[in-house]
Amino acid sequence: MPRLAVPLSDLKCRTAKPRERAYKLFDGGGMYLFVKPNGVKTWRLRYFKPSGKEGTLIIGNYPIISLAVARTKRDEAKALLIDNLDPMEEKKKAKVAAQRASLLFETVALEWHAEMSRRWTEGHAKTVMSRLRTHVFPLIGQRPIAELDTHDLLEVTLRIKERGTMDVALRVQNYLSTIMRGAKRARQVSQNPALDLAGSIHAPRTVHRPALSLNRLPELLSRIDNYNGRELTKLAVLLTLHVFVRSSELRFARWDEFDLQRAMWEIPDTRKPIDGVRNSTRGTKMSGDIQMVPLSPQVITILERLRGLSRFSELVLPGDHKYWKPMSENTVNQVLRNVGYDTSKEVCGHGFRTMACSALLESGLWTDAAIERQMSHKERNRVRAAYIHKAEFLEQRRLIMAWWSNYIDANRSGHVTPHEFAHPAGDNITSLPSGRGAFSRR
Repeated sequence: MPRLAVPLSDLKCRTAKPRERAYKLFDGGGMYLFVKPNGVKTWRLRYFKPSGKEGTLIIGNYPIISLAVARTKRDEAKALLIDNLDPMEEKKKAKVAAQRASLLFETVALEWHAEMSRRWTEGHAKTVMSRLRTHVFPLIGQRPIAELDTHDLLEVTLRIKERGTMDVALRVQNYLSTIMRGAKRARQVSQNPALDLAGSIHAPRTVHRPALSLNRLPELLSRIDNYNGRELTKLAVLLTLHVFVRSSELRFARWDEFDLQRAMWEIPDTRKPIDGVRNSTRGTKMSGDIQMVPLSPQVITILERLRGLSRFSELVLPGDHKYWKPMSENTVNQVLRNVGYDTSKEVCGHGFRTMACSALLESGLWTDAAIERQMSHKERNRVRAAYIHKAEFLEQRRLIMAWWSNYIDANRSGHVTPHEFAHPAGDNITSLPSGRGAFSRR
């Protein structure tokens, strides 16, 4: 029969002196005061886990944990054992719960942003942070992440939705879902309350930019030719039509990106910032890539005329009054309005991309992959993208850009369909006039 321990007294605990080796002062019920050679005294409880293995629970240091408190904690631990619960595991769970209770959503969100910023461009990282600080942190930033539920997150997105910014609401909803998913994996929350956000906000119906049908191309060219405004502005519209790149890609273009000898324009993904000009670092939308734009003879002629008009600026399209700043983003559309078009319904500058893409597809001359690459569209099929992401199709794209400029010129005297221009009477798709830069797609 095991010897019963004589219960300790507070005096005995207080006066226990350190020895060369650690020793134990038993109080009974498996609890003892462990006295170390350095004088530290720790309450410990020896017990048998529900699995039958022996375990030791650290209750705390004396005298911070008094004899009376230690006995209370011993009894609590034994009560857990009666319910087949391991006191040591329950203590760990309680510690995790306490950490969760003090962990703020903003802290977790900032850690997520720092990690994701390694993959994002600097501009995108700033945009995400701005949205978090504007829409999210004021509502839930200082709340413990573990106490947030679906309704708390839904309030954030619905408030953005009420302002009419549906696209931002959807993006913020995605941020919340990603942050919470990461928190669940890190055991910072026991469940992901963002799972039920799906379907709470529906993406707005896509509204395509207006573009003229190709049979109105002669009319468009005639109106541009008869425009009486600044020559640089007229040339900007023609250049936009011929190269059909995105507005920011052209507005922020610098002369050092062009090699007229090679007939090539290389658009970087990020540009040197211009003081006082918002988003001036924007380059190609193909992040981490350089967009190659072959230059047709017509485009080179336009660029040479622009060079003479903007010789004091590093920008291809400088503004009216400040040559070191780019042309306004509304300039091309303003010209179109001045020559009689409704840019909300008939055609806008971005619509030139649609017109070019339509003509290239209808010609039947070019591979879809080459057209998409020239449009600087990302391949949506991930498997296909893995195989063609390095393909430039550059020679085919040189022919594409030359063909499009020739097609524009051919429509000055009257409308010609893309197919008619690509396949004159007597020709077929495998035998095309080389003078027009045609490419045989067999």
